[in-house]
Amino acid sequence: MVILPELVLAAGALALFFVSLSKTPLVRTAKSVAVLFGLATFAAALLAFQSKGSLFYGAYEVDSYSQLFKALIGFSLALLLIFGQNLKGINPEIRPEYYLFLLLSVLGLMMLVSSVELIAIFISLELSSFALYLLVPMRDDRTGSRVQMEAGMKYILFGVMATGFMLYGMSLLFGLTGTTYLKEIIAFLAKGNVQPTVLVAVLLVLAGFFYKLAVFPLHFWVPDVYQGASNETAGFIATLPKFGAVALLIRFLTVPTGQAQFLIELMAVLALCSMFYGNLSALVQKDIKRMLGFSGIAHAGFVLLGLLALDRDGYGVAIYYIAGYVLMNLACFLVISNVSQEGENLRIDDFNGLYKRQPLLAFVLAVGLFGLAGIPPFVGFMGKFMILTSALRAHHVVVVCLAAINTAIALYYYLSVVKAAYTVEPGEQAGRVAVNPVIQLAGVVLVLAITLLGALPARFIDFASTVVQTLH
Repeated sequence: MVILPELVLAAGALALFFVSLSKTPLVRTAKSVAVLFGLATFAAALLAFQSKGSLFYGAYEVDSYSQLFKALIGFSLALLLIFGQNLKGINPEIRPEYYLFLLLSVLGLMMLVSSVELIAIFISLELSSFALYLLVPMRDDRTGSRVQMEAGMKYILFGVMATGFMLYGMSLLFGLTGTTYLKEIIAFLAKGNVQPTVLVAVLLVLAGFFYKLAVFPLHFWVPDVYQGASNETAGFIATLPKFGAVALLIRFLTVPTGQAQFLIELMAVLALCSMFYGNLSALVQKDIKRMLGFSGIAHAGFVLLGLLALDRDGYGVAIYYIAGYVLMNLACFLVISNVSQEGENLRIDDFNGLYKRQPLLAFVLAVGLFGLAGIPPFVGFMGKFMILTSALRAHHVVVVCLAAINTAIALYYYLSVVKAAYTVEPGEQAGRVAVNPVIQLAGVVLVLAITLLGALPARFIDFASTVVQTLH
C-alpha cells in the first residue's frame, strides 16, 4: 500500500511493453491499457494517501507531502490520457511504445517526489526525463515537417546541460557533508559551516529543477519543444513535470545555507526575468502552443514568488498555484488536441468562431485562458492573489508591483484567443468539431475543478502548508 501508485504504473508500463512486442500494432489494446492504468494510478494514489513509510535504507520516503503530489500527478495523468487518447499526431505503428514511455516518465515523477537522497533523486529525474525526451521526436511527419526532430535535439541537449549542473552541485554537497541524504545534509549545514560553497552547490542543484520548471535562463527550449512536439506530448510537458520540479524545489529550499538573503534576491530576479521575458514574447505569437510555452515561462516566475518567503505558508501557496496552473493548461490542451483534425499545429485564428463549431470546447478554452490570465472566480486569480500577498508579506514590494504589471500584460494575449473563439466568424473551411461524450466529461471536470479550486482555496492551501511543515 505504501508504494501502490508506483506499483500500478510499473505494472502498466510492463503490460504496454508486452503489447508493443506484437508484430502488428495493437493500437486499440494499447490505448485501453494506458487509459485503464491511468485511472488505476489515480485511484491507487487516493487509496495510499494516508500511507507513510521509508524504503531503500531511507532514500525513499512516503509521507503526506509526497502523497499529495502523487495524487495530483495521478489525477492529471488520468485526464491527459482520456482527452488525448486518439493521439492524432503520433503514427499508429508506434503508439504502444508512446504510451509505454509516457507511463515510464510519470513513474519517474512519482519516484521523484518521494526521493530524499541525492542518488535516488538523480535516478528518478533521469528516468522521467529520458522517457520524455523520446516522446518529442515520435511525432508523425506525414505533413512533411521534421520540426519534431529539431525540437527533440534541443530538448535533450538543454536537458543534458542542466543535468551536468545538477550533478556537479550534488557532488559538491556530498564532498562538503560526507552524505547524500537530505536530512543529514540539512543537519550538517545547520551548523553554519562552509556557507559560501554550500550556496554555490545548492544553486547548481536548483539549476536542474529550474530547467524542468522553465525558469529563466534555463527556458530556451520551451517554445521550440512545444511547437515541435505533438499536441498531446506538449500537453504532457506543460503540466505533469511541473509537479516534480516544485516538489524538489521546496525540499531543497529547506536546506539552510546561512546566506538565505542572497538566495531570495536571486530568485526574485529570476522570477521577474521569467515573467517579463515570457509575457512580452507571448504577445507576438501566432502559434497557440508557442504562446502557451512563453506563458509557462511567465508562470514559472510566479511560482518562484511564492517561494521567496522561505516559509511553509509560501510553499503551500506555491503548491496551490502549480496545481491550478496544471489544471488550466490541461483545459487548453484538451481543446487544442480535439480542434486539431490531423494532429497539426494550430494558429490562434484556427479558433475563429469555435463557439459555433463546438460550444463546450469554446467554454473550456475560455475558462482555461481566463484562469491563466488571473480573472476571477477561477483558480488563476486566487493563485496570483495569494502569491502576491505572500511576497508582499515578505516585504518584496517592488517585486509585487512588477508582477502586477506582468499580470496586466498577459491579459492581452490570453483574451485575444477568447476573442477569436467568441467574436470572430469561422472561416469557410472551418467545420464543426466532433467530440465524444468521454472527452466532453473530461472538459466539464476540468471546468469544475478550475472553478471550485478558485472559489474555495482555503482548505487546499491549509492542507498544503501543513504537509510542507513535515519536511522540517
